[in-house]
Amino acid sequence: MSQAADRSHMARALELARLGIYSTPPNPAVGCVLVRDGRVVGEGYHRRTGGPHAEVHALEAAGEAARGATAYVSLEPCSHFGRTPPCTRALLAAGVTRVVCALRDHDPRVAGSGLEELARAGVAVESGLLESEAAELNRGFLRRMSIGRPWVTVKIGASLDGRTALADGTSRWITGEAARADVQRLRARASAIVTGIGTALADDPALTVRDQRLELLGRRPLRVVLDSRRRIPAQARVLDDAAPSIVFAAEGLTTTGAPSAGKARLETLPARDGRVDLAAVLDRLGALECNEVLVEAGPGLVGAFLAAGLVDELVLYIAPCVLGDTARPMLRLPAVEHMTERYDFRMHDVTRIGHDLKIVLRPRGADR
Repeated sequence: MSQAADRSHMARALELARLGIYSTPPNPAVGCVLVRDGRVVGEGYHRRTGGPHAEVHALEAAGEAARGATAYVSLEPCSHFGRTPPCTRALLAAGVTRVVCALRDHDPRVAGSGLEELARAGVAVESGLLESEAAELNRGFLRRMSIGRPWVTVKIGASLDGRTALADGTSRWITGEAARADVQRLRARASAIVTGIGTALADDPALTVRDQRLELLGRRPLRVVLDSRRRIPAQARVLDDAAPSIVFAAEGLTTTGAPSAGKARLETLPARDGRVDLAAVLDRLGALECNEVLVEAGPGLVGAFLAAGLVDELVLYIAPCVLGDTARPMLRLPAVEHMTERYDFRMHDVTRIGHDLKIVLRPRGADR
């Protein structure tokens, strides 16, 4: 098989994997293509958590044609019993003779053992083809498997002069309909949506996925409110039964609200600087199998995440308007006294969304 053909088949495996990006969490999104004698004989992708993996779907599609085939898989085949049996055994039983994977699995239950098992059985194995593309697809899963925390994306809708609301808090609507629809896809990809008590009290957001196509995939991300002193009212929309919710309060702080949080779970976490410790929040969400977290919050909480070095990605929706210097800023940070102390980012992507501009930024110099 030529390098060009290998690359083409792996690109197709990644394309298939993307079909499961909204429905597989906390599992990774994986695609598989089976090729025999230069012809594609089977394709599949991991469709939902608890369901058959990509390799199994591809093998079922191929049938007997899988014997002697090459399997192109976007992530290393699993070698352990989890929610489903090991994919390595299915590949061996089907008679696959070569396996090319884009990325080794970071799950400690696999972590190279899948390819090793196949190699011991005489299967030719290779890894690393389109590795960066595969890693980007499953960035949250890889982050959680590596350090126990989710990937953190901060979303901000702002004017050209970096303002997110008028002085009185009015913010509907700075950005256009197309940008707001794109935010629904951000929400659907996330395992959890995080906001602060200030936003919960001022705006009473629902923080749900309001796209019927995505709702049909069962996307109901966990809604998380950081409420150090338990001030949230039980009737807040973010606490209703439209999606699961959890309120994180701070240990040892005097509370002003009720000891419960309506229909939501209430947990206490360590405090830091008079509020819930954000690192502890991410540790807890990682333990709850959250791969990706979307932060939709006011300038204080957004600035706190950034100052703590906990932001993996900033997604800015910039509207072609100006709100003036009395309007509210997109974030609040400690004063930067020297240029060497500034927060530097690199452009990851820039796209026009309707009449607005979508800018995706990642911290410069970070190994992400």
